[in-house]
Amino acid sequence: MKKQDVSRRIKNFEEVALGLDETEAVLEAKRCLECQRPWCVRGCPVGVDIPRFIRAIRDGRFEDGIRIIWEKNSLPAVCGRVCPHEVQCEGVCSLARGCSKFMTAKGRARVEAFLEQFNLTQKRRRPVSIGALERFLADYAAEHGITPYTAGSDMKGKGKVALVGSGPASLAAAGELARRGYHATIFEALHAPGGVLRYGIPNFRLPEEIIDREIRQLKDMGVEFRQDVLIGRTLTIDELLSDFDAVFIGSGAGAPVLMGIEGENLNGVYSANEFLTRVNLMEAYRFPETDTPINIGKRVVTIGGGNVAMDSARVALRLGAEESIILYRRRREEMPARREEIENAEEEGVEFKFLTTPTKYIGDDEGCVRAVECIRMEPGEVDDSGRQRPVPVAGSEFTIEADTVIVAIGQRPNPLIPTTTQGLETGKIRNIIADESGRTSIKGVFAGGDATTGAATVILAMGAGVRAARAIAEYIEGCKD
Repeated sequence: MKKQDVSRRIKNFEEVALGLDETEAVLEAKRCLECQRPWCVRGCPVGVDIPRFIRAIRDGRFEDGIRIIWEKNSLPAVCGRVCPHEVQCEGVCSLARGCSKFMTAKGRARVEAFLEQFNLTQKRRRPVSIGALERFLADYAAEHGITPYTAGSDMKGKGKVALVGSGPASLAAAGELARRGYHATIFEALHAPGGVLRYGIPNFRLPEEIIDREIRQLKDMGVEFRQDVLIGRTLTIDELLSDFDAVFIGSGAGAPVLMGIEGENLNGVYSANEFLTRVNLMEAYRFPETDTPINIGKRVVTIGGGNVAMDSARVALRLGAEESIILYRRRREEMPARREEIENAEEEGVEFKFLTTPTKYIGDDEGCVRAVECIRMEPGEVDDSGRQRPVPVAGSEFTIEADTVIVAIGQRPNPLIPTTTQGLETGKIRNIIADESGRTSIKGVFAGGDATTGAATVILAMGAGVRAARAIAEYIEGCKD
């Protein structure tokens, strides 16, 4: 996929990846083998009929294609941009797995002809770019005024459902409920809906207008949004249960995790949650046009190896940092960030120091961070994650000068709702305990996404939201019997 030139994009917050045009999308769709056993569908947490929408693209039936996606996914433009396709649908694509076992004769002939025609025989194992095709259809629909199902005579008023939080879990659940004829009301604590999609992901990876567009489509389907309502304070779960037939908690994981080392309270040490919220939601990059300032020095050090760390380090460069360094305690191949985001960060000049972890932050007399004391690590025994646990190398301490430090080592669910809801069972990290269908310990209360699992991916949260919506529908119907 084409990308914005590095020399230009490093100075703006505009989207980096530029998407496919119609010709590119059709050519890519023609690479699909049309497997008899489509593993890609099994790899999609919301179960989109991927072969069918790819076939529609191949045939030039773009409106049909997006409508096939909308049957299962209310946020295709978002998913086409930020889902980790390489480990989900694309990760199990028969082309990537070695296609011979599942390839039909017709499919084999088509792919062989295509590869030969475009001299791509050496790339036969590259999976179909399912995410790029999904994004193409979503953007095509927006450009041509194609919209999903809208509220109308089919809305049967089957029941009312309150959804807490407006991140991907609740958005997906609301879309599924609306399609089934239920009235869904989403309560959001912040002034703008979108949850982690809006406050956690920079515009250069997920533009704000894309979030607005897909939320607008949900509104057109009849989903109601109420902002500036903090559930657990403004209203309780019990109060919601008195007004709605069921409640879904999709409040995400917005509480930052810190390391508990010396110097974390110094000025200039941010959690990634605060740093990205200031930039994305509060538009600190436009200060003083906006009211939220952010201080960024010449050298920024980010701790972590996930997508949030990549986002933070790349934002720092766009805010004017001369050097942006990522410290990660494991090796490069063990980084949880998406491969393309690591490559984008490298292209933009982010420096990586692997097998390195901070031991304390060093400040000046005015209480501002000025350096990070680090220690080198080496792979140790294999731990529960299946990876070698990094262990410190004695005597390897060293110091890196830093004006700003961003800690991006994870997030946990906010404890507000569990502490204000009697009888709601929680786990070790205050995550809400829910079964596979989202049922919690309280009748009529369901939960899903990061609020139950801790920080994960957008599409996994959406999958949990869809499963919970189906269970909610069954629950409400059961209550009427």
